[in-house]
Amino acid sequence: MNIKPRTTALIFRVVAAFEAFTWAGLLIGMGVKYLGSGNEIGVQIFGPLHGGAFIVYVIVALVAALKFRWSAGVTLLTLAASVPPLTTLLADWWLHRTGRLTPISHPELEAEPVA
Repeated sequence: MNIKPRTTALIFRVVAAFEAFTWAGLLIGMGVKYLGSGNEIGVQIFGPLHGGAFIVYVIVALVAALKFRWSAGVTLLTLAASVPPLTTLLADWWLHRTGRLTPISHPELEAEPVA
């Protein structure tokens, strides 16, 4: 299965945003549970969603690291961004801003036009 780099970048960005969204939902749910009415519905909904989003983020980040040939440091930093709340948005912004979510061009591999 050969996924285009542009598609990989789009999937990474969507998953990073969803992971941050589920983190925010879980934090709000925990706030309601422990500081508010004691209702657990937010934690019951966003807990499993966030767990799944976390796992998907790690897998997609590793795929992107291979696809875009990130260094070990960039890969570890991207993976570490999944731990603090909402940091995947910062990782996505940084990776996009520094060009690490764009395909590596290989001019020497491109075919020359035939006259």
